[in-house]
Order: sequence, then C-alpha cells, then structure tokens
Amino acid sequence: MENIALIESFSEFKDDKLIDRVTLMAILEDVFRNALKKKYGSDDNFDIIINPDKGDMEIWRRRIVVADDDLDLENEEITLTEARKIEADFEIGEEVSEEVKLIDLGRRAILALRQNLISKIHEHDNTNLYKQFKDLIGEIYTAEVHHVRPRVVILIDDEGNEIVLPKEKQIPSDFFRKGDNVRGIIESVELKGNKPQIIMSRTADKFLEKLFEQEIPEVFDGLIMIKNVVRIPGEKAKVAVDSYDDRIDPVGACVGMKGSRIHGIVRELGNENIDVINYTANLQLYITRALSPAKVSSVKIDEEKKEPKCF
Repeated sequence: MENIALIESFSEFKDDKLIDRVTLMAILEDVFRNALKKKYGSDDNFDIIINPDKGDMEIWRRRIVVADDDLDLENEEITLTEARKIEADFEIGEEVSEEVKLIDLGRRAILALRQNLISKIHEHDNTNLYKQFKDLIGEIYTAEVHHVRPRVVILIDDEGNEIVLPKEKQIPSDFFRKGDNVRGIIESVELKGNKPQIIMSRTADKFLEKLFEQEIPEVFDGLIMIKNVVRIPGEKAKVAVDSYDDRIDPVGACVGMKGSRIHGIVRELGNENIDVINYTANLQLYITRALSPAKVSSVKIDEEKKEPKCF
C-alpha cells in the first residue's frame, strides 16, 4: 500500500513541464538517501536505481561478510550465518548485495518520504518560476483576469501561473472583468516564503516604452530610439524620440498619418494623451519642446543643481 502511494508520487511528477528527467532522478535519489541516513546512520554503502519512466526503483545495501562473533557495524557488515541465508556459498570477506524493500523503512518513513518528495518538487518548480520571471522583468506580458479584488486583480497566464496586478499599478480608468486579457509589464518578482509573487504594472513608464517597441516597427528595429518617457498614467505622457538616420522623421513615424500608429497605444492606456517630441542634447531646447504646447519665453539652468527655471 505504502509502496504504491510512493510510486504514484513518481508518476505525478515525471511528466511535470518544469522538471527534466535528470533533475527528477537527482531529487528522488536525494530524498531516499536522506531517509536511509535516518534509518541506518549512513547511506555510503547503498545503491539506488530509479526508473522514472515506469515510476519504480530499487535500493541495494552492500555489506561485508564477517564471522558471527565479529559483527561491529550492523549497517556495513553481515554475519556469515545471515549471509548464507541469502546464498549458501558466501565466505568471510566477500561483499553481499541485498535489496532493501521500501516497507523495511517503516510506514512513517514512507509517508515522510512522499511528503519530502512533493516538497522538493514544488521547491524546484518555484525556483524555476522565479528565474523564468526574473528574466522577464521589464517585458510586456499578457494574462487573463482570474478574479477581481478591491485592492488587486489576480491574473492567470497560459501556463497557470498567478500574476498580481495591484490597484496602484492599474491605470485609474482600468475596469476588468473575469476572463479579460490584460497587458502590462512584469515589474518585479518577490519571494513570499518559498513561492514567487509576480507583480505586473500598467502605470510604469517602461510599459509605454515597450508598447512603442511592440507597435512601431522602426522602434522595434532600433531605427528610432526612445530617449525618455514620463507619464501621469491615464492622463498624459511625453515621449522623447531620436534617430541616427537623418532620412527618418522619428516623431512622424511614431505618430503615423492622422495618429494611426499611436492610436492603439492611446487606447490601451485608457486614452492617455501621448505627446511625442524630438530629443535633443541642447538642454534648453529639449525643455522647451517638453513643455510644448506651453510657450516658454526663457529657460535658465541652475548649473549646480542641474534644475531649469522656466519663464
């Protein structure tokens, strides 16, 4: 009965999408070696053979045959009398390999083995999930609304991973229902206990920058560079763009004919008013452009604080 329960544990995980066969076998061996150390004091003289495809395994203990009255180390030695019960022609000094049945470990040890195995697999999955989403920080991600709470929206991606979109990282006009697809950037991944918490943001400046990359081919190809982005989410934004190619009008390429290229981005951000300006290294001119359509009569730069005073 206990043996079957443990075998089922192997089967549960051998097709796990986040764990490869070599890693699974290493985890299984580690779990069993820990159990053997507890039971016998050492696992040095045990061989563990695991077949994760079939979900079965064998444990073999190697012991040296000693005279009946010379037994000092029960785990590493076996008396001649006991050895000859296994095979009649054993002699003193020879090595005996004997299979250890799972049931020999005891019922409590088997239940602990199963729990330890499940824990180790989940720990491995969580580590992989943490690494996977750490690499996605700053990238656009799409997930489906699972449920809406007053202070947070819980999303689920295609792989069943949970992603959190807090209220303060939602655009004020955002309104979500269960089943809606939501786009944002992965802003952070935090470990809560052993489980990673994946935080999405729709208010980050980086989200607008990544939307430009996604929606405007010249930005994606690197012909146009996003030099700076500032936002009041859902209200207005300024995006400074530049190009090394003099033949390209970066502002015109981003906005498109009658705003056709930027329209999708504006709609995604709840009709945020996006003003695209030409970047320049001339700080006074750059500030003037950034403040447009306001008319600036003069700009003075505080050289110590690097702060502008506009009039």
